[in-house]
Amino acid sequence: MLHDNNIAIIGPGVMGKTIALSLIQTGKLPPEHIFMAGPNQDRLNQLLAELGVRITTSNAEAASAADVVILAVKPQRLDQAARSLKGALGPGKLVISILAGAPLSALQQKLETRCLVRAMPNTPARIGMGITVWTKTADVDEAQHEIAAQIMQTLGEEVFVADEAYLDMATALSGTGPAYVFLFMEAMIDAGVHMGFPRRIAEQLVVQTLRGSTEFYLQSRGHPAQLRDDVTSPGGTSAEALYYLEKAGFRTAISRAIWAAYQRGIELGKGISKQGLEG
Repeated sequence: MLHDNNIAIIGPGVMGKTIALSLIQTGKLPPEHIFMAGPNQDRLNQLLAELGVRITTSNAEAASAADVVILAVKPQRLDQAARSLKGALGPGKLVISILAGAPLSALQQKLETRCLVRAMPNTPARIGMGITVWTKTADVDEAQHEIAAQIMQTLGEEVFVADEAYLDMATALSGTGPAYVFLFMEAMIDAGVHMGFPRRIAEQLVVQTLRGSTEFYLQSRGHPAQLRDDVTSPGGTSAEALYYLEKAGFRTAISRAIWAAYQRGIELGKGISKQGLEG
């Protein structure tokens, strides 16, 4: 179904390129069915050379030639992108937005279309290991729902939710989640170096520990608390380390950080909607 469509990606940045590359590498779309649009001709030429996609500096030209339009610009450029797409989003044309914090109501108003999907992918999508939470308006039909799902699946796993409120939650949990993991990795590696390990060995130990722990969880299907208890001997090193982490507020800090990201996402969404009302 997806193979018969032309797709325009508005915004040839990191995620825009990731989506195009994923579609090509998974065999879902040939390069000639993908239009990349943006203002930087040098960037577009680079994508043409690397991916073989079709390029244009006109967002309207790309959108007019496509069956599906993927909006991958930065949230602060939504108004500019909307103006450039005016008249190019015909009735029934599917638009997929990956803009953090931009609610469907604001997208409908700014883009003047109701056939919309809102999605929140995350960084591991760049290697096909991401997870994307997405929702849609009532105007997206079953065929378009399936097309959207196939696009998300090229980035990794996908979770469809009927309630748009889950998108702001996903932004804080899985969208921003890799940043938490990378900070945790950095702290563990630095601790290893502080103890005396060469950095390359500390990195190897930490990366494989995280990878193995995640895979072990997936295969065992045990509750994280039970798995943690299984490796915590009374009076042992794990017990001592966990006691210190709990005393330092490790669990609470993570919870509060995710909640802060969630609240910030809601604030950004309100700001985008307010701009639309003022405009």
